Amino acid sequence: MPAPQPIEDTKVRDLRPAGSEAAPVLRGTSGETGDRVFKFAMLVCGLAVLGMLVLIVYELVLRSGPSWHAFGFKFFAGRDWDPVNEQFGALPFVYGTLVSSFLALLIAVPLSVGVAVFTTEMCPKMLRGPLSFFVELLAAIPSVVYGLWAIFVLVPILSTYVEPFLSRTLGWSGFFDGPPYGISMLAAGIILAIMIIPIISSITREVLLVVPQHQREAALALGATRWEMIRVGVLRNARAGIMGGIILGLGRALGETMAVTMVIGNRPEIAKSLFAPGYTMASVLANEFSEATGDVYLSALIEIGLALFLVTIVVNALARLLVWTVTRGQPSRANA
Repeated sequence: MPAPQPIEDTKVRDLRPAGSEAAPVLRGTSGETGDRVFKFAMLVCGLAVLGMLVLIVYELVLRSGPSWHAFGFKFFAGRDWDPVNEQFGALPFVYGTLVSSFLALLIAVPLSVGVAVFTTEMCPKMLRGPLSFFVELLAAIPSVVYGLWAIFVLVPILSTYVEPFLSRTLGWSGFFDGPPYGISMLAAGIILAIMIIPIISSITREVLLVVPQHQREAALALGATRWEMIRVGVLRNARAGIMGGIILGLGRALGETMAVTMVIGNRPEIAKSLFAPGYTMASVLANEFSEATGDVYLSALIEIGLALFLVTIVVNALARLLVWTVTRGQPSRANA
């Protein structure tokens, strides 16, 4: 039987409209031009972010020059803050920033993860939407409103009930010693915890929802209880994402200004007790930058801004290292 003859290309070309052979060439040229323009635009966007970062660092380093020449690296180890005699040290502000931020994480992380687990795994469907909405609504409240609420509500509660109780029961540790004034490092940590709960909770909730359903079903099929299923099948697979939410919450806590300024006491000292007042790097910039008169004074404040920038970088680097130690560079789902 003879083989079928192929259809001639001329017949196919005869069915095409006139001038259609040049169309693919024109489309290819236009597509390549569009790709080049898009690639260049994306490159400009990426370089713009890096450029802004370089400009910020350059300006901070340049403006903090007089303080660098006057104090050097001793500026970060000094405890004295005396604008009259032009003696400046940033250690109390670094200490206050780190203590208040980590105290906020100590309070906020268990609450945030608990809220996220409840809304995704245990909450009735009719309450899941409203509860998630109200938790996320906390992130929309201005920080000055948090500060006012802390002054009129939180501080009286701390000074009347919480701090006396902590002093009686845990005063021997040294962390809860001193007069219960309410305006303290403890108040700053609590208000920061309230402010970062919606950030950590919302991110954790989204991460938990991404965990495949068959992970839950497999754990239950193997005889795990509900808590074991959540701990092994859900939280273990979502731990990298949870760490990402904690990092974002820590970044918010490190840079928060108004609410902390209103309740921390604004005293540049290093005290072991959480009842003592303190100062943060963001608070001293907000309080004293407009009142700085001398060049060294102004340069010292700018150098504190540079220190805040560096502390943020170091904390994020340590957090990334912590994520790597947990995941060992593998995706979270691979650790099931």
